[in-house]
Amino acid sequence: MSFLRNTFFAAALVLAGASHATDVSMAGGNVSFSTPDQWVGIMETQGDPEVRVFQVPDTSPTGSTSLARVTVTVKQVSDVNAFQQYVSGAMTKAKSLTGYQAGSGQGADNFVYTAQENGAQYSYSERYWFKDNHAIQLRCVRPSQSQAGAQWKAAFDKGCDAIAARLK
Repeated sequence: MSFLRNTFFAAALVLAGASHATDVSMAGGNVSFSTPDQWVGIMETQGDPEVRVFQVPDTSPTGSTSLARVTVTVKQVSDVNAFQQYVSGAMTKAKSLTGYQAGSGQGADNFVYTAQENGAQYSYSERYWFKDNHAIQLRCVRPSQSQAGAQWKAAFDKGCDAIAARLK
């Protein structure tokens, strides 16, 4: 929960002067993708794991109280068994979130669920890949209800799907 709180504070601190993300390279160039120009990079860590977090702006009134975001995490793992343990651990954490409920549209490479964050319902989509001894997680999180409407939701999902296509 402190990560979410810190993410909110990080977003508030950097919004005024944040740079817009486009091409992103992680893990020494082994992982690369692009984000829509309007997404704002709000957090970046180096090392292991390496993490990049992007805010997906919601200009509706809902956007002032919620943080729609996309996170890419890259962690070194020794083999496919270590990768499976990483995924299992992440799923266990997700299932422990307040109000966790499995969502529809689950697939072999897409873990979909809803949970509570700061009293609001959020939709989560997590995807995982094993590439060059790296566990890669794409986590897309948005409010389940946003006054931004269906077009914003579709654009958010399209951006997540585009990153997923590059990470495969």
